[in-house]
Amino acid sequence: MASPFTTRVQLLLLQTVGFLIGLVGRAALALGSPKFDSRTTRPVTEPLLLLSGVQLAKLIRQRKVKCIDVIQAYINRIKDVNPMINGIVKYRFEAAEKEAHAVDQKLADKQEDEATLEKKWPFLGVPLTVKEAFQLQGMPNSSGLVNRRDTISKTDATVVALLKEAGAIPLGITNCSELCMWYESSNNIYGRSNNPYDLQHIVGGSSGVVPNKGQFPVAGGAQEWFQCTGPMCRYAEDLTPMLRVMAGPGIKKLKLDAKVYVKDLKFYWMEHDGGSFLISKVDQDLIQAQKKVVAHLEGVLGASVQHVKLKQMKYSFQLWITMMSAKGHDGEEPVKFVDLLGDHGKPINPLWELIKWCLGLSMYTIPSIGLALFEEKLKYENEKYKKFKAVEESLHKELVEMLGDDGVFLYPSHPTVAPKHHVPLTRPFNFAYTGVFNALGLPVTQCPLGLNAKGLPLGIQVVAGPFNDHLTLAVAQYFEKSFGGWVCPGKF
Repeated sequence: MASPFTTRVQLLLLQTVGFLIGLVGRAALALGSPKFDSRTTRPVTEPLLLLSGVQLAKLIRQRKVKCIDVIQAYINRIKDVNPMINGIVKYRFEAAEKEAHAVDQKLADKQEDEATLEKKWPFLGVPLTVKEAFQLQGMPNSSGLVNRRDTISKTDATVVALLKEAGAIPLGITNCSELCMWYESSNNIYGRSNNPYDLQHIVGGSSGVVPNKGQFPVAGGAQEWFQCTGPMCRYAEDLTPMLRVMAGPGIKKLKLDAKVYVKDLKFYWMEHDGGSFLISKVDQDLIQAQKKVVAHLEGVLGASVQHVKLKQMKYSFQLWITMMSAKGHDGEEPVKFVDLLGDHGKPINPLWELIKWCLGLSMYTIPSIGLALFEEKLKYENEKYKKFKAVEESLHKELVEMLGDDGVFLYPSHPTVAPKHHVPLTRPFNFAYTGVFNALGLPVTQCPLGLNAKGLPLGIQVVAGPFNDHLTLAVAQYFEKSFGGWVCPGKF
């Protein structure tokens, strides 16, 4: 459903640090002919906006491009399209411009050569945006919760600090759903974000192996293990270097330096979850895109490709609920969503909030009220919990044994292309196509596969065994080279 590349390990709350999205990627760019549909973003005229983060950093290090020119190009673009998209909800343009001038002054001194600069600051002068759920000093940190509207971050989340230490320059913070627990970015503080490919559709997007400190909401129980974030980039070549920065000490668990020969990998694929009655059928557009990938892998690459039927995938939503209901290793109970809504203050009454919402008086969104109402009903305990815990363990074992250290699994990222606004309310369980891999604790990279006939993005998930992110990242780069990767909105 999403267009940019995303990678995640143990995703829980759909938390994303958006890298180079700033309205160029998740909130997007447009490139194309002079004519454009008013339902899409306007065309791009600045070439700097179409370079990857790695390319921008190199040009800045080589002093071929001034950092302030890069930052100003992005600021101009944001000012142009953000009124249509509402992707960035708070700017820090003045601070970013000062930081850009500081970079240019540093480079003018010529005290360090290019190799030293790359080692110290791999993303020197590269613009980024940060999801509002993460602390960014001086910026709001409400996660869309009205009673946190005035909460301002006094420091940076660990992952944000790591990116800034690598030289990246935040331009602002991006929107999210209320408490990051819904798959449409809409809340009662910032309003709704629109898809740059068609403003009538949702933006989608999710990600995930890096430190959790400094994000809200804070997970508890087993949820803490599954709450992670990851990079979101327009270009696959940015994923690995960015993950190196974001992972911090966790980088030791990964094998990002290992050479991957995509032709030698074993590919497995499955076109849908097997028929869960809770979840929409997979769009034919997505199935055809997946079959096109399979045909390429077999006919062009000559790789080993096998169609599989994992029968327990139809319990994806139930497995996600099982994860959410689990206690931590120390016996700690998971955080209740109703407590998060009250920000651990005065408890709320979901039924009363529903009545107030019908009268236009509630400060909460209907997805949040609905989740709070059904929280106890959805919580699995005793026999039902044991049943689905056993299913989870069985499916995890089956996938891990199948994939080994040289296999990847291809699976739809979502059962439909980006739905229109409010449609997710009618199909609330469709997120399970990504949620299941969160519950299973497996690394995933989402890869774009062009646009459908209506100009909406197509994509596919690439899944690997535990800590084999290097495999999914290598496949992402191969798919980008073979199928074109990210497509600018407005180009259709």
